[in-house]
Amino acid sequence: MLRIDDISYSIAGRPLFEHASASIPDGHKVGLVGPNGAGKTTLFRLIRGELGLDGGAITLPPRARIGGVAQEAPGTATSVLDTVLAADGERAGLMAEAESATDPARIAEIQTRLADIDAWSAEARAATILRGLGFSTQDQARPTADYSGGWRMRVALAGVLFSQPDLLLLDEPTNYLDLEGALWLESYLARYPHTVIVISHDRDLLNRAVGHILHLEDRRLVLYSGGYDTFARTRAEKRALQAAEARKQEARRAHLQSFVDRFRAKASKAVQAQARIKMLARMEPITAPEEAKFHRFGFPQPDQLSPPIVALDGVTVGYEGRAVLRRLNLRIDQDDRIALLGRNGQGKSTLSKLLAGRLEPMEGRIARSGKLRIGYFAQHQVDELDLDETPIAHVRRLRPDEPPARLRARLAGFGLMEAQAETRVGQLSGGQKARLSLLLATIDAPHLLILDEPTNHLDIESREALTEALNDYTGAVVLVSHDMHLLNLVADRLWLVDQGGVSPWQGDLDDYRKMLLAGDEKPETRPAAGLDGKPGAKPAARRPARDKLLELRAEARRAEERVEKLAAMLEKLDTIMSDPATYDDAQKAETWGRKHAEASEAMLRAESLWMEALEQLEKAERA
Repeated sequence: MLRIDDISYSIAGRPLFEHASASIPDGHKVGLVGPNGAGKTTLFRLIRGELGLDGGAITLPPRARIGGVAQEAPGTATSVLDTVLAADGERAGLMAEAESATDPARIAEIQTRLADIDAWSAEARAATILRGLGFSTQDQARPTADYSGGWRMRVALAGVLFSQPDLLLLDEPTNYLDLEGALWLESYLARYPHTVIVISHDRDLLNRAVGHILHLEDRRLVLYSGGYDTFARTRAEKRALQAAEARKQEARRAHLQSFVDRFRAKASKAVQAQARIKMLARMEPITAPEEAKFHRFGFPQPDQLSPPIVALDGVTVGYEGRAVLRRLNLRIDQDDRIALLGRNGQGKSTLSKLLAGRLEPMEGRIARSGKLRIGYFAQHQVDELDLDETPIAHVRRLRPDEPPARLRARLAGFGLMEAQAETRVGQLSGGQKARLSLLLATIDAPHLLILDEPTNHLDIESREALTEALNDYTGAVVLVSHDMHLLNLVADRLWLVDQGGVSPWQGDLDDYRKMLLAGDEKPETRPAAGLDGKPGAKPAARRPARDKLLELRAEARRAEERVEKLAAMLEKLDTIMSDPATYDDAQKAETWGRKHAEASEAMLRAESLWMEALEQLEKAERA
């Protein structure tokens, strides 16, 4: 059992823990949550003994092994598989000793211990873990120096999982994983045979992989049973009860104080007044819980464009003459919310770059709306910020003519307040850097927003804010993320990037999750691109009638939603055009008139597409 007894710890005079206590039984899976900067990573360092406590004690069972992933994983000439095998120090030491031992008794001891720790299956176990984290058999034979820092972090994670410490401490382990790796890790941790404490902002992982939540807030630790959703509900009820009790006590105090103020000077009431003064003094204050600081994202809204805003016709794309995706026939409308699914290396980032204009097609044609603005956010862009400049300097480069107050307002809309606006980017937290990158990606009110892993380094509250902002956003969204919670709440279309093509995934995210966890690779279990590469374009004899109906119904629903949105837009424009004040400024009147004409033209096309979709659906239902 891990015991945290009455610990206190301060950094530069700022207390992070004051008389904090918790007990975690052996084998428990625990999610450690709390506000950014509360001290979660510091608690891990205290448990490992890297920092000295100011008071209290942290105790573990004798000879308990503690494991975690270092902040940086070096690249060496050693292969990925051998690096993971070497992470089990006892096995590596015994194997090396077995090569040189000559004493028969010692050789017997070594062989017995190797059998006890199942050393002979180690290579297969390590390979299984590496495959789960995205390394093919060929990848496992390459030296770690061949890989980027993010992939080397996966190697380090594989090593600590393989060594199976008695207490596994993981700090944001999904930050360097894609969706497939995150789902595999979630399943692995749920089956892990020893104690796990994981710092994570991945809501699904905290619901599925752990059975308890250890909450760090106000320098104290509280252990809750259940996953994150249960914790959030229980805590909300607890805070509501505390707030109600504080209100009751405040009313009681006011009543007693009123009596004292009225009758303290009256001799006949002096005794009662003194009694109430004593009652007030003995009353233990109940403090109402503070409201959590919650910064929404302020995405600027784009004007409406006629559909489609992007259309791909027979497009092939790749790098240095090597095709990654072939014969793509895709369409994106401004009301689309698309999640890109697919195993690592299949081309999700390639498709994102193609749509963003960062890659040119090798074959085929891309038609984009003439006024289309595209916003693009990728993981690496956070690392490409100028660390020596301030956030306000980054924004000023894009908006040189705006006054400082407006620039600060833009930063505040993304939770970067006065203190952060003038702070060097290198001194900001990962979450603050991500917020700045999101601001830069959306500053031009793009009609199409492409987000490649936007939630890395964002805490749970920031992820909720991002979800709300995306759902309120009136532009199209293409999303790549390992955060299933975000995908579930935002995406209404799923595209599978697989085997050089892109096709609609006919199931939902739960179906996709089940397929990945089952390790299903059979072609018939997943939608395949048709011969012409068009999503969902399979020969009629091979396409199940039910799948065809589902696709047609979804298309009819999307067409109806487009008509409804355009109708609402036209209603607003009609109101503006009927206002005499609109015509006071000839230039503005012309702009509004042009927008009204464009929306009317878009409505005609949308209604035509809707009628066509309904006709096709009706034919399919009669067939």
